[in-house]
Amino acid sequence: MQPLIDGLIFIVDDDASVREALAWLLRSRRLESEHFASAEAFELRLAEGPLPEQPLCLLLDVRMPGTSGLVLFDRLAERGLLDAMPVIFLTGHADVPTAVDAVKRGAFDFCEKPFSDNALVDRIEQALGASLRALEVRRVRRGLAGRIAELTDRERDVMRLVVEGLPNKLIADQLAISVRTVEVHRARVFDKMEVKSAVELANRLRDL
Repeated sequence: MQPLIDGLIFIVDDDASVREALAWLLRSRRLESEHFASAEAFELRLAEGPLPEQPLCLLLDVRMPGTSGLVLFDRLAERGLLDAMPVIFLTGHADVPTAVDAVKRGAFDFCEKPFSDNALVDRIEQALGASLRALEVRRVRRGLAGRIAELTDRERDVMRLVVEGLPNKLIADQLAISVRTVEVHRARVFDKMEVKSAVELANRLRDL
């Protein structure tokens, strides 16, 4: 069966049999994965460079020798990586309360061992969907930031006042320029920001 979303799943678990079983399960659903025996090994992978620009999900064991899954999770949260790489904790029965607390702090979900293959894959695909949406938001924000960077200082001044709802006459008074100059700058702002109205401009800037 073709997956709903093409993505990459990271598996971090100190139990080799769990890693191998998960990797096999994901291959059977045509999902790509990389697996690591420790949080430290995964952090080395992150240190190699930025995360791939594709939907991601992290399957993370709660308890591991050395750096625990919870410590790794907190580090990922501090780096702002949880939106693009949702975390699903793999937990034993005794650690369920800990996993529930992690979900409250931003983890996508947890799955208690032994897990149901179908239920786990369903949640992984949902996490990949959340990652895809987060990547789209980032793409939109980068595009907006790039367009704003192309504005001149005066165009930014005019844009700010347009978004505040001021008519051209009041903008001209505030900036000590002519109404005609305001009209020119306003047209350039709309063109560079790829909008057709002040309302559309204000809505687009909310995405930043």
